[in-house]
Amino acid sequence: MRRYYVYILASRSRVLYTGVTSDLCRRVAEHKSKQVPGFTKRYNVNRLVHYEEYSRVSDAIAREKQIKGWLRSKKVALIEEHNPQWADLSEGWYSD
Repeated sequence: MRRYYVYILASRSRVLYTGVTSDLCRRVAEHKSKQVPGFTKRYNVNRLVHYEEYSRVSDAIAREKQIKGWLRSKKVALIEEHNPQWADLSEGWYSD
C-alpha cells in the first residue's frame, strides 16, 4: 500500500516550508543536501519538524494546501503540539 506524507521543515531560525511527498526519507535527504533549488535551499530550511501520513494522495495534497493557507501562528501550534522542542525528527535517519 502506497503512503503519502505532508511535512513541515524549518530552518534554525524557524523559517517554515510545507510540502508533500510519497517518499519522506528521500525528500528530506534532498532538502538536507540542498538538491532542491529554491526556497528551502536559499533559506537553509532542512529540519523535519512535523509530518503526517496518508494513504490517499488526494488527502495529502488537500492537507498540504490547508496548512499552506494557515497563518504562521497556527502552523507553529501544530508543530509544538507534537514537537515542542522543534527537534529534527529525521535525526539519525542518515549516516554521515
